[in-house]
Amino acid sequence: MTQLVVKQAYTQKVLATLKMHNATEVGTMLSNADSTHKKGKLPAYQRIEILEKIAHLMKNEAQDLAELIANEGGKPLKDARVEVTRAIDGVQLAISSIRNTKGYEVPMDLTPAGEGRLAFTTMEPIGVVVAVSAFNHPLNLIVHQVVPAIATGCPVIVKPTEATPLCCLRFAELATQAGLPKYWLQVALTSTENSEKLVTDPRVAFFSFIGSARVGWYLKSKLSPGSRCALEHGGVAPLIFDKYRDEEGFIKGVVKASFYHAGQVCVSVQRIYVADEKAEEIAKKIAKEAEKLVVGDAIDEKTDVGPLILPKEVDRVEAWVNEAIAEGATLITGGKRINAVSYSPTVLLNPAKNSKVSTLEVFAPVVCIYSYSDVDCAIDEANALDVSFQAAVFSDDISFAMKAAKKLQASAVMINDYTTFRVDWMPFAGRKHSGYGIGGIEHTMADMLEHKMLVIKN
Repeated sequence: MTQLVVKQAYTQKVLATLKMHNATEVGTMLSNADSTHKKGKLPAYQRIEILEKIAHLMKNEAQDLAELIANEGGKPLKDARVEVTRAIDGVQLAISSIRNTKGYEVPMDLTPAGEGRLAFTTMEPIGVVVAVSAFNHPLNLIVHQVVPAIATGCPVIVKPTEATPLCCLRFAELATQAGLPKYWLQVALTSTENSEKLVTDPRVAFFSFIGSARVGWYLKSKLSPGSRCALEHGGVAPLIFDKYRDEEGFIKGVVKASFYHAGQVCVSVQRIYVADEKAEEIAKKIAKEAEKLVVGDAIDEKTDVGPLILPKEVDRVEAWVNEAIAEGATLITGGKRINAVSYSPTVLLNPAKNSKVSTLEVFAPVVCIYSYSDVDCAIDEANALDVSFQAAVFSDDISFAMKAAKKLQASAVMINDYTTFRVDWMPFAGRKHSGYGIGGIEHTMADMLEHKMLVIKN
């Protein structure tokens, strides 16, 4: 029997030892989900009742859920509480969307051929959903991938990442307590090989993936014909900084947007472009603010920056930063490991364009500032990568901001706000290698429904 050992992200003490599911057990999960789908969906009122109870149960143990996020995922407790609130709101969003789910009439008498007929569409659940999730929002991502399936009447099998399965397992327990019948939600703790077999099975109607682009695009290429999917990968988020009156406010905000959850966010600010005459000054101001951040155990109320998810990630980031410095970047602050699981908040000025910190998602507490003499060249650099997610522009000149926003290749551009901004009802998607499909509770629900048209001849 293979076991999964879950460790506290900072102390590395064992939180739980879980039994992994083998290929036969995963196959049984899929068969049960497929049979459940074929029996028919739960009525809307029952789905609403279940989700309302889930939201209520989550509210009752909000602090416990926040502590679980902090312990297994390393997200500072103050931020983990925000994640729990978002997750609860996500459940409520799904309830609202159920009430607004409807088909529509299709006019038939636009030509003589359709005369004497009445046609309308109904919405049906697409079928079995398989969701593969990520570690950085271990509760809210589960809500975004699982709750739309429950809301639309699709049986769902979810595979949480091995580093943070406890939030997913607890959510599944709460769903059962709320009255969700057996097999509508199953949690698969299994190997990469078994996961691939699960995802690519022809009985899977929809595949939801949050994680690395390499894995996501590979699995998409292996999907059974007819299976839909949504992929959410990462970015190397750019921010164009122009003349901005509230510079102090910008500095404080960009430190949060760069170092939130130790930079382990797909839209974390990573590349900041500043005019030549201000670049070094802005870099030093960001560094001064970053040096105030408390790095430590996420469960500690005082901690601002928690650990990276695995010790090997500290090794990787250390190598990338050292490489960038060797290639000409100026280290303004940080640039060193604190312990086996933590890396100091780091500010680099003018790394080389081909350095890893300039071209790849760092996913760590590292931010890079680049000087520019021509903003169009800065925008070209911002657009030069094969990833494209959210971007930002800061300027008091609305004309400048709008022109820059139009030129930036991103699915969303924030003006005088940070690349990390998101509310859970907005569309959320990556372009190029950063993703496929559109996320957000309502948008995911729409993907999990199919139109069926009924035509009645009078």
